[in-house]
Amino acid sequence: MYSCWKYASPAARSVALSTRFTPIRSLSSATVHRSVNQEQTAQPVSSVSWTPASIQTALQMQLRQFQTGSARFDIDQAAKYIGAGAATVGVAGSGAGIGSVFGSLVIGYARNPSLKQQLFSYAILGFALSEAMGLFCLMMAFLILFAF
Repeated sequence: MYSCWKYASPAARSVALSTRFTPIRSLSSATVHRSVNQEQTAQPVSSVSWTPASIQTALQMQLRQFQTGSARFDIDQAAKYIGAGAATVGVAGSGAGIGSVFGSLVIGYARNPSLKQQLFSYAILGFALSEAMGLFCLMMAFLILFAF
């Protein structure tokens, strides 16, 4: 959940702040560009100038705050590798399933050779379903590694 928020939040903020008149402001935009006179250093919040340049500056400051350090990046990479390894376990189950299907085909053919065509069609169907599950597991592993 945190990783989804981490990637979606800057994108949503850039869309919301890219318009000229923004109806919403995030709470973290406390540091904005203010026009400061030499005589007066403190101004009330209502006198903040919301020009497109100041909005862009505030957006850049917010996006800089969301850059992660190397330790967090290492933890995220380790979590990706662990998740991809756990998703790859299903490929071994697919291999066991294929072996079971064709082992049953040999046993069934040995018991009743006259049902060769029907048994073979069932074996091919079982092989396809078992192989599809293995490919889905492999696809999830690649999605975990390269999409997130």
